[in-house]
Amino acid sequence: MKGKPQPSFREIFINSLLNIFVWSICLIAATLIIEKIRFQKFLEALEKEKTKNELDFLKAQFNPHFLFNSINSIYGHIDKGNIQARKMLLTFSEMLRYQLYECNTDKIPIEKEINYIKNYVALQQSRKEENLCVQLCVDDKVKGFSIAPMLFIAFIENAFKYVSSDELKENKVNILLYCENEDLVFESLNTKEKVNGHAVINHKGIGISNVKRRLELLYPNHHQLQIINKDEYYSVHLKLKLS
Repeated sequence: MKGKPQPSFREIFINSLLNIFVWSICLIAATLIIEKIRFQKFLEALEKEKTKNELDFLKAQFNPHFLFNSINSIYGHIDKGNIQARKMLLTFSEMLRYQLYECNTDKIPIEKEINYIKNYVALQQSRKEENLCVQLCVDDKVKGFSIAPMLFIAFIENAFKYVSSDELKENKVNILLYCENEDLVFESLNTKEKVNGHAVINHKGIGISNVKRRLELLYPNHHQLQIINKDEYYSVHLKLKLS
């Protein structure tokens, strides 16, 4: 029997060239894939750093450090008989402490956020007119989870800042916080001041812009924000997906 004929030099050269070509393509493809993955991770890290810096900048606007250092001296100058003023200052001190020492995290227990809101509402009630009706309702089911800090306070601040003070009608601020299925729902509503039949405020400012941007960064595709600005009232409906 005759053995299998040896391939010619031309065949060996072509086969070797094809093998080298195939392996070169595989190596190039693998290198490109690895570099693409590395570049994608670099972009993700860059985006996270950018997001962190932006969030730090936004949260920094809530931290009035210079006020906290003055509280003790102010408290000492308030007459001991002025119990209401001293109580207001202590409440304010607790709110600052929350901002300075507990809000520098991505998430905060909802119970602490609720306590901050209650302190703020109590502080505002003590300085507003008696004809203002304030309702703060927090459902008992709102507990046992964490959220990003300081998401609701800008809306509550605006509600008290721009609430009507008409002595001839009901002036009110309503704040609700409750769970709906797997979502956390925040609602606020305040009556609005009118001059010559027209609303005098637009509820625009850096606080609302900041919270909108924070929601985009922290809860992308996991929140729904609806703001209604009518002549008679201004309302906010914010829903956060918790899972």
